[in-house]
Amino acid sequence: MINIKNILYATDFSSHSNQAYFHAVALAEGHGARLTIVHVCPSRPVVLGEGMLPATGAENQDIEYWKRQLEQIRPVNDGIQVRHVILEGSPAEEIIRYATEQGIDLIVMGTHGRTGLERLLMGSVAEQVVRGAPCSVLVVKMPKRVPVTQPAQQAASELPAAAPAMQGTSLVR
Repeated sequence: MINIKNILYATDFSSHSNQAYFHAVALAEGHGARLTIVHVCPSRPVVLGEGMLPATGAENQDIEYWKRQLEQIRPVNDGIQVRHVILEGSPAEEIIRYATEQGIDLIVMGTHGRTGLERLLMGSVAEQVVRGAPCSVLVVKMPKRVPVTQPAQQAASELPAAAPAMQGTSLVR
């Protein structure tokens, strides 16, 4: 059996990463693992003349905001040990660094599923983490919406109409 005791769930607070959360919680429950919930705030340098200095002030308020948001993410099961961690820097690099330093057994994260030019320009944090992580990575994507097929639409239109005696009546008294 696979021994998973430390799970890192990385979130950017998108619906894609929320989908991954359910997998992370289920795996933590199933394996009796500790769950570390991580958000990485990209660092934004401030340009002053010729040099670059780390950002301060308003950026610290941003980090405090994201920290409060992160701490609201809690599994319903109180038996799961949870740790909330805010990191700052490049998301992929920080997730990999933290996982390495903390002995994480599994990383769970969502993917936006970008393709083509958008993926080329923006890159994929999930792909970078898969390539550089010291452990297994579960990448969760949103389920595709299945279009209603023509036969299903036709079958729905052929359902019998409500009986005339039932039309306009309520089943609630």
